[in-house]
Amino acid sequence: MMDSVWIVPAAAAALLWWTLLALPWRPWRTTERLEGTGAAASDLSGVTVLIPARNEAATIGRILAALADQGPGLRVVVVDDESTDGTGAAAYASGLSNLTVLRSAPLPSEWTGKLWALEQARHHLETPLVLLLDADIALAPGTIDALRARLRADHLQLVSLMAAPGLNGLWERLLMPAFVYFFKLLYPFRLANSRSGRVAAAAGGCILMETEWLDRIGGFGSIRDELIDDCALARRVKSGGGRTWIGLTHSALMVRDHGFRDIWDMVARTAFIQLRYSSLLLGLCTLALLLAFLAPAAGLVAADGAVRALSAAALAGMILSYIPTLRFYDRTPAWALTLPAIGLLYLLMTWASAVRYWRGDRSRWKDRTYVRLPHEGR
Repeated sequence: MMDSVWIVPAAAAALLWWTLLALPWRPWRTTERLEGTGAAASDLSGVTVLIPARNEAATIGRILAALADQGPGLRVVVVDDESTDGTGAAAYASGLSNLTVLRSAPLPSEWTGKLWALEQARHHLETPLVLLLDADIALAPGTIDALRARLRADHLQLVSLMAAPGLNGLWERLLMPAFVYFFKLLYPFRLANSRSGRVAAAAGGCILMETEWLDRIGGFGSIRDELIDDCALARRVKSGGGRTWIGLTHSALMVRDHGFRDIWDMVARTAFIQLRYSSLLLGLCTLALLLAFLAPAAGLVAADGAVRALSAAALAGMILSYIPTLRFYDRTPAWALTLPAIGLLYLLMTWASAVRYWRGDRSRWKDRTYVRLPHEGR
């Protein structure tokens, strides 16, 4: 009798995973991708790179060195966002030509740190294109040229690349490909790249866009308090009639190593925001993740053969949906067997995000805590 209780969640889990595989927009695929040309561009004088940098002395030199290999004429503005580790001095020491280093003014209460830094840098823009680049992402030669070519060929206003994680340690290998996988499930790239305004997505670490469109939407002030700022930016562009594109790449690489705590904080920073601070959506998300990841694993040990078969079917669908992401990052498909445990870890991170919010912290990042806003739900 007890085993028969599991047949409903096992059947539901199997239906969920095979429906996901059958969706026409295929969110699990990795077909949306763009790589650098491998060679420096002949002229990048029409592009300015804006880099917000808070305590990035360990990485900024490598990032600027990679930009030096992109091609001549590139302008770079680094905003030293109240760093205490000598980030500004490290940027100057790179010797990069056409480099401007700004010291950020104090952060206004209504802004997030990254967007405030970018808004200050925006006033130094004199080129038709602007590249928004995180201070821990190194670009392979020809990446900016490839982004510019895609933007022009497809008549886009914004293109972005999901930077590849370094995958140097156990936790990165276990959790970072899954981070990209879950992001693609939340924001299917095929839908985000369509003309429809229902799904808008960008990867904030590497975004090339037309300066005219940045001005048209009101600069970064139009999204000043957004914590998922990349997707908010893409949404503003699409709502104004522009077109955006997001894809995977190996040509933009995260150079900072991420331990377990780093990944936990990265997910907890925005997970509850994705749920619009809703306890109801948190409850539904919890049920969905338990159904998707726990039910199939638990059903494998049931005495009822039908439950075992349905659970195996659910696990097969789950594994098949994850393998393309693993292959893109050169991981063996055997890592897909860890996805049930990964799903439960991400659920715990989501609850950690909610608990922080209930305690009054809207988000924490870069040694800053953003308090809950008065207009947000309780």
